[in-house]
Amino acid sequence: MQPEPLTPADKRDALAVMILRLGLAWFIFLWAAHKIITPGQYQQLARHFDQVDLSLTQIYGTGSVQILLCALAALGLLRALSYGGLAVMHLFTVTRRWEGFFDPFALNDNGFPINRNQVIDLAVMAAFIALILLIPRDHFSLGGWLRRHMGRSWWQ
Repeated sequence: MQPEPLTPADKRDALAVMILRLGLAWFIFLWAAHKIITPGQYQQLARHFDQVDLSLTQIYGTGSVQILLCALAALGLLRALSYGGLAVMHLFTVTRRWEGFFDPFALNDNGFPINRNQVIDLAVMAAFIALILLIPRDHFSLGGWLRRHMGRSWWQ
């Protein structure tokens, strides 16, 4: 089966989706890699924010799964699973910081804005939603290449 050639508009869209995909995978990868590099910090965060005691094994396992999903997303494989998995992980972060959305201009005693990271969280969540919606335009990924050359499959 010979795939239809991509139009200039297809290529432009595919490039935009590739940039979005790689940027989001890198964003989450940094957080996941830090779970492997500094697991004690994540033990303290889980204890402080979620009142949960996590073992080092649990943190290493979580970080490893996240790194695997980041690699799959960067390559554009199992796109619904990998892009969706990263989006769900980020949504967990968004839901844990919800109160800051209601006071985005709050300042600490030194006049430093304390809730601006929540604005970043919302922008990243919007980008994940866009990435998932743009899967059909994701031609410059392995999943997109496989779909064009082999037809649709559940795993692409």
